[in-house]
Formats: sequence, structure tokens, C-alpha cells
Amino acid sequence: MKLYFSPGACSLAAHIMLNETRLPHELVKVDLKEKKTADNQDYTAINPRGAVPALEIAPGVVLTQNVAVLTYIGQQSDNTEFHPVPDSLEFYRLLEALGFCEDVHGAIGALFAPNVPDATREKLMGLIGRRLAQVEAILDRGDNGYLLPVGFTQADALMAVILNWTTPLKIDISAYPKVSALRDKVFARPAAQKALKEEGLI
Repeated sequence: MKLYFSPGACSLAAHIMLNETRLPHELVKVDLKEKKTADNQDYTAINPRGAVPALEIAPGVVLTQNVAVLTYIGQQSDNTEFHPVPDSLEFYRLLEALGFCEDVHGAIGALFAPNVPDATREKLMGLIGRRLAQVEAILDRGDNGYLLPVGFTQADALMAVILNWTTPLKIDISAYPKVSALRDKVFARPAAQKALKEEGLI
């Protein structure tokens, strides 16, 4: 497999999961502004939308979008938490959790846009607050500090990566202790530390 990534972007979740599963993979860095790979390929020829992650699973066969990429990685692993039986309730709960991560992604990630007007920022901060409160409530209902009863899954990797953006965006999440704890717990995992080093983030 070949993962196209940009350091610290949401593709970091797929990178973490590839390390968690120890599936053989190659990393290709992408310049999202220029839409070029590290070896100067036109990235839009690989993913026409120009976003990461993109996962080449066979020559010329590329998956995009976090829900698809992370589900695929899990299905290739021997860890049952990462690949619940297809068509089971647990499988759909994983997809549900990944979909919710994308809701949080949309709220927080929108602040990376250049020159966000103050009025728009205020509305986004309100939405972000609601989303963080929802994550906190999910974690509060559980007893393991993760989004799903089975424990750590792809959804936690993705949520932690998204939550990590609150630091450069100067979003205070101290009012959400379980949210903060989830982020910190995921990034303390050896697979996450390895991914951070491989992306040049630590």
C-alpha cells in the first residue's frame, strides 16, 4: 500500500493506523498548495480532488476519504477491533463514529481557511463548542476513554488528529477534559509517536 499524506493533516490518522496494524506501506508526501508529490508528480492525477489521504491499494487503484481509507486499513488487519464483521452492528457503529469525526473535522478544519471574517469565526466557534460538547458526552457515557465500547479504533485516531489542530488554531479545549484525555492518550501510543516522527512533526 502507498499512503499519500501531508504532515499533520487528517491523513495522519491513516498513517497511525498503518503503524498500528503493521501493514506494509510506503509513504509519499504531498504539497497540498502546489498539488505536487515529493517526487514532483501531479497529485490531482492520483486524487482529482487534491486532498489527503489517498491510499493506493494496488497499482492504479486508489481509495480516498477518511471513512473509506480507515475502514479499508482496518479490514486488512488481524485486529478485530479494527475490522468488525461486515454487516454487524459493530461495523456500522464504527462507520457511525468515523462519520461523526468528519462532522468535527468540518467544524474545526474550517478555521484553517485564510482570512476568515470575524462574524464567520464567531459562528464556527459556536459550532466547534457544540461538537466538542458532543464528543465529551460520548466519552462520558463510555467507561474506557474511547469513542466505542471495544476500545481504541480508527475513529479515535481520526478524532485525535482533528483535536490536535486546536493547538495551532488556539482553540481552548480545557473545558472538555475527556476530549483532551482522548487526544493525549492516542498520541501517547507508540504507533502515533512513530507516525509523528516519520512526518517530521516531532
